[in-house]
Amino acid sequence: MGLDPDIKTPMANEANPCPCDIGHKLEYGGMGQEVQVEHIKAYVTRSPVDAGKAVIVVQDIFGWRLPNTRAIVPDFFVGQEPWDPAGDWSTFPEWIKSKNPRNINREVEAVMRYLTQQCHAQKIGIVGFCWGGAVVHHVMMTYPEVRAGVSVYGIIRESEDIYNLKNPTLFIFAENDTVIPLEQVSVLTQKLKEHCIVNYQVKTFSGQTHGFVHRKREDCSPADKPYIEEARRNLIEWLNKFI
Repeated sequence: MGLDPDIKTPMANEANPCPCDIGHKLEYGGMGQEVQVEHIKAYVTRSPVDAGKAVIVVQDIFGWRLPNTRAIVPDFFVGQEPWDPAGDWSTFPEWIKSKNPRNINREVEAVMRYLTQQCHAQKIGIVGFCWGGAVVHHVMMTYPEVRAGVSVYGIIRESEDIYNLKNPTLFIFAENDTVIPLEQVSVLTQKLKEHCIVNYQVKTFSGQTHGFVHRKREDCSPADKPYIEEARRNLIEWLNKFI
């Protein structure tokens, strides 16, 4: 998928970032294709070697066609328009009400059927960013078939049962996230410590803001580069370890 090199977009770690700031667009060609998965569309990238494994990537508020995030990336908004970064942010709270990250079971189950039946996946993991991170948290409390999850600056907030993970889950947060205050991270950490019986890890990255893992180039700030690289490495290592 080609990108216009003249497109200028804000950086994720600017002084006052908006939620899920669209950040830098990475210039590379897509290696997959769009497919129909029951009632939704998805973008699928297949490995040249069939290892019997698959990873579901859950989009953020900007939708499944964002060029920076692709593997199997289902349209969890089911054809509804994603958030436009040029939109009026005063209307965002109303828009997000119709995008409940816990109301995605039908889509998750369709994708899992596709991966097992069409792609012959025997082990499935999931990773999600922002809104998709909350989806991952929900999925890991709901589907024991999903072997491992990575929730990147996403969290289920409105439930007491936030610790009941079915399989190993890594949570990645940013210290200076205006969307997810550290108090919420502390509550999650304490609940997991008291009740969780599976492997988990909660990591908070110093000085970082919402979107730093998937919406920022590694070379945009020398001070941020080690944190970006570490978070991305942790994500891959977690999935490799448990699926």
